[in-house]
Amino acid sequence: MNHDPFVLFDHFEVADGQGFPTHPHRGFEAITYLFSGAMRHKDNLGNDSLVTEGGAQIFCAGKGFSHSEMPEGGELTCGIQLWINLGQKDKSLEPSYQSVDVKKLPVVEFDNGSRKVIVGKGSPVHLHTEVCYEHISLFKGSEHQPKVDRGFQGFVYLLNGELEIEKSKVNPTQAMLFSGETLPPFVIKATRDSEYILVIGKPHHEPIKQFGPFVD
Repeated sequence: MNHDPFVLFDHFEVADGQGFPTHPHRGFEAITYLFSGAMRHKDNLGNDSLVTEGGAQIFCAGKGFSHSEMPEGGELTCGIQLWINLGQKDKSLEPSYQSVDVKKLPVVEFDNGSRKVIVGKGSPVHLHTEVCYEHISLFKGSEHQPKVDRGFQGFVYLLNGELEIEKSKVNPTQAMLFSGETLPPFVIKATRDSEYILVIGKPHHEPIKQFGPFVD
């Protein structure tokens, strides 16, 4: 929580019949990215859409927004919800919603793996904060050096496999936080076939005041 500009990172599993009934939000943007299953989104703007495996839904809560997210289809729904703080100048924005099918999220293949771009070059997802968000697959023995601009910060979160970062081992469901303010280039090495999430963002350098579903 609260690794500016990121407010919350939730790797969730939700069974059919559970989920998140109607509730309010304010002051941030959120991306729900699914690994499996399907999630029905409904909100007070009149949106009603189904996000399925590999796709994403994005909302800007702005000055205030209510929605529900309920699993659909009978299987376990697994994914990640990421909250990104809005700068103070954007806290009063009108709320908005976007649904993106898996086919619209670009996948970049390279010799030692692939990068699926959720937010970044080629993705239709647009946020009010400068963010790069990728789902990366890396083969055993391969390396990846993220590009982190000075002043940006973020984290690596391992889904499966095993990584070595700066001589530290990272196991599944563990994360490494980093800052680009004084950070030299670092290398991610896969000691097994691995999948991980890479998120990088530009901090607002403003106080983060989080009260449950609200970020003022």
